Amino acid sequence: MTAKLIDDCFVLDKDRLPHLEALAILKSRVRPVVGVEKAPLAEVAGRFLAEALISPRPIPAHDNAAVDGYAFAHRAYDREKGIRLRVAGQASAGHPLDGAAALDSAVRIFTGAVMPSGFDTVAMQEDVRIEQRGEERWVFIPPGLKSGANRRLTGEDSKAGAVLVEAGTRLRPQEAATAAAIGLALLSCYSPLKVAIASTGDEILRPGEAFAPGKVYDANAAMLEGLIRAAGAETVDLGVLPDQAELVRAALLDASRKYDAIVISGGASQGAEDHVVRSIDALGRRHLWQIAIKPGRPMSFGQIGDCVVLGLPGNPVAVFVCFLIYVRPVLMKLAGGAWPDPTRFPLPASFTQKKKMGRREFWRARLTRETSGRLAVAKFPRDGSGLISSLREADGLIEVSEDVTEVQAGDLVDFIPFSEFGLPSH
Repeated sequence: MTAKLIDDCFVLDKDRLPHLEALAILKSRVRPVVGVEKAPLAEVAGRFLAEALISPRPIPAHDNAAVDGYAFAHRAYDREKGIRLRVAGQASAGHPLDGAAALDSAVRIFTGAVMPSGFDTVAMQEDVRIEQRGEERWVFIPPGLKSGANRRLTGEDSKAGAVLVEAGTRLRPQEAATAAAIGLALLSCYSPLKVAIASTGDEILRPGEAFAPGKVYDANAAMLEGLIRAAGAETVDLGVLPDQAELVRAALLDASRKYDAIVISGGASQGAEDHVVRSIDALGRRHLWQIAIKPGRPMSFGQIGDCVVLGLPGNPVAVFVCFLIYVRPVLMKLAGGAWPDPTRFPLPASFTQKKKMGRREFWRARLTRETSGRLAVAKFPRDGSGLISSLREADGLIEVSEDVTEVQAGDLVDFIPFSEFGLPSH
């Protein structure tokens, strides 16, 4: 049984919400809506962990050799002159020394092998000299080794009882390796969030259709599909919804019964042909946020039953930015993940730009090099919300706070690379 949303998170406010207030409301109110299932390690990459991984034992479980060589007890060793020791046995990974060895002897040892009892140091095999005395093998260990050299300690990776991976973590191959290292074959993961995508507008053509005057190809659906999958959810494309209230309402009602969330581009404002918000009002609960940001001011957030509906602007740049800043964290939390907070890197601006007071802005930007070799950031010269080229050529976003009215060349700005949103860089 899926968890229900707290449905008082969409409280009407006549004024435009500040960016941070909008984020805070969503972060505090949205919760996971999907179930939990066991998944084999080969299939967990990209999933969200439902239960924390706790180590049942120390890792590694025993002191072991970090190199191939000869183990010995350092207390019998002369750091100034070195020492000659009789080789008393051999230990390899998975095959520890059979029995005990005298502490005035050495043991041939291989990487990963358990250290013999009382032995604490390993001399690398390329540093020693082997001497054969009849049927006995001796090893000369040169001077200069510190106690504990080339030895991995019990629990140096993690202690017994340590939380290795927090619940809500989006799993990578690294976390799969961690689970395998403590003997787990299955992990408790949230079921994938199922998200429906729709575009709205009679002017919209899907790629492959014949072009006609007054029409525009739908760039948003393909972009949203990639963005949503990169956020860890599954997608279903509902196609283009026409500018007809009854058809929009029927499509949203049907989708709300099948999917965890719906993401719609276009129809988020209050124009005569923008039927999305009125459909949400008629079918469920809606809050139309006019957020004090650029680009992407008109956005609608609501729910129909237990299905979350997120309405985005129609211009591709606004769709892209609003998805990264607002929709992506909402979907990740609905899917059981932790709320992502992208790292902002302070970099000098290589441009000068004025800005309106009281509005948070996100500028498309590219990384550049100054003549000194120092890394800097350059703003895309044009601001149009329909300029797909600015998304293609950008490396990330510059986030500019409400109280800033001008950025001058050399000022430090907050740069968020697209990699912070789970997207590959150029």
